[in-house]
Amino acid sequence: MKKLVVFIFFTLGISSLFAQEKYFSKTATVKFHSDSKMEKIEGTNSKSSTVIDATSGKLEFAVLVNAFQFDKSLMQEHFNENYMESTKYPKATFKGSIENNDAVKYNTNGTYKINVKGDMTVHGVTKQVTFPAELKIDEKGIHAISKFSILCSDYNITIPALVKDKLSNKIDITINSDYQKMK
Repeated sequence: MKKLVVFIFFTLGISSLFAQEKYFSKTATVKFHSDSKMEKIEGTNSKSSTVIDATSGKLEFAVLVNAFQFDKSLMQEHFNENYMESTKYPKATFKGSIENNDAVKYNTNGTYKINVKGDMTVHGVTKQVTFPAELKIDEKGIHAISKFSILCSDYNITIPALVKDKLSNKIDITINSDYQKMK
């Protein structure tokens, strides 16, 4: 009888370990775009890390701020030193979950529209955000894409009066990530 109880607990423990399906990427791409009358500003970061727990729908993202690349080196310098203060605030993060995770069949190929909600921290300021995303699942893994906007002013990112006409307060963000199953 004792062996049966131990076997049952062992089996339940093992099955709950396998039930936690986690997917990750260390090469997620985060792009931002800001358009104004005077200048277009775009930065791309392909070194972002992210994890999805398929069982719970929890989602985390980490972006090294100084890893954004720009067409003009002066833009990159101003971005890191004057706006994002990347020495003081080296990373941006998101911790949240997929609100409609039950609708996603992680073991079935298809395209799933999802809503993501959680805390985004940028420039030392944390705000709760909600944004749409799409998961495409196939034999290669999970491809996620999301497009949403934030305001610099919401994250205490100051645009100097001298360049207010050149820069927009609104930043459009696009995230692309190819997740692989954790082993």
